[in-house]
Amino acid sequence: MNVLILGADGFIGSHLVERILKETDWKVTAFDQNKINLKKIKHPNFTFKKGDVFKADRWLDKQVQWCDVVLPLVGVAKPMYYIKKPVWTFELDFEQNLKIVKMCVKYKKRVIFPSTSEVYGMSPDKILKEDSSPLMLGPINKMRWIYSCGKQMMDRVITAYAQEYGLRYTLFRPFNWVGTRLDTFEDAKERYARSITQMFYDVVKEQPIVLVNGGDQRRSFTYIDDALKALLLIIANDNEKTNGQIFNIGAPDNNHSIKELANTIVEVMKEFKEYKPFADKAQITVQPAAQYYGSTYEDASDRRPSVENIFNRLGWKPETNLKDMVRKTFAAYLPAFKKGKLK
Repeated sequence: MNVLILGADGFIGSHLVERILKETDWKVTAFDQNKINLKKIKHPNFTFKKGDVFKADRWLDKQVQWCDVVLPLVGVAKPMYYIKKPVWTFELDFEQNLKIVKMCVKYKKRVIFPSTSEVYGMSPDKILKEDSSPLMLGPINKMRWIYSCGKQMMDRVITAYAQEYGLRYTLFRPFNWVGTRLDTFEDAKERYARSITQMFYDVVKEQPIVLVNGGDQRRSFTYIDDALKALLLIIANDNEKTNGQIFNIGAPDNNHSIKELANTIVEVMKEFKEYKPFADKAQITVQPAAQYYGSTYEDASDRRPSVENIFNRLGWKPETNLKDMVRKTFAAYLPAFKKGKLK
């Protein structure tokens, strides 16, 4: 199988490339504007192309013709970016992905598209189901929702192309995937990182952990290794079981508040002799969302996925609990920490 992965140097993409090359005989062509996470990979089935998705239409068109399946993972997935750069978020997450999908339609190629748990917005459902839960977003002036809206539109457009033109597709919706490379420490320095990276950085930099609006928001944290098992099953598509499907990929039993995440992070850091002096001094403070993100931010109080569809079709279920995924992630940070590379 020939697999084209766009945005391959990012969090999901780089882990996925490594896992494919380790466990399959598939050929992977990777595309990104950077080659940081993938710089050490040397494999006969791996090809990397550095480029800008906004400018590489000719190359992308040729690669879509060549491949069997496309994973367009190019995109913004950090709430602070939605707020600060909403136009860029829309241009990248919607417009650039739309052109890739159109190429897949043109050449009759299968596309596996990364939707998001954010599409559910402030859905009133306690358990979020792919095909029945309402997708409810806030007012237009809350820029927080432009990412969700763009992703939802991509979901709808892909499904429409399937109906009218026979596009083969699968949509997957990550629920707060956790692991190394989720964010850079430079992101954390600028306070653009997501919760786990930002909190870790703040502790080792002896800054208070900030709980936005008190940290009562709940999320279903999912370890990247568990998620990768699901993605490989989706790509393999044995017996065509993933065609035309939407899959939540999350861990319903790992539904915790951001406050609980903060306490878990401090607790786990105390298990490492290198981190313990910092964790012993860790402080937690509360800040209103308007102060932390600005007035255009809004949030969902809870997100707990149903994973019945992916279990029934592919036999997948998450295995890693919150404390273990935090522990594994922070263990992976140790080499950089010891070398003083946390800027």
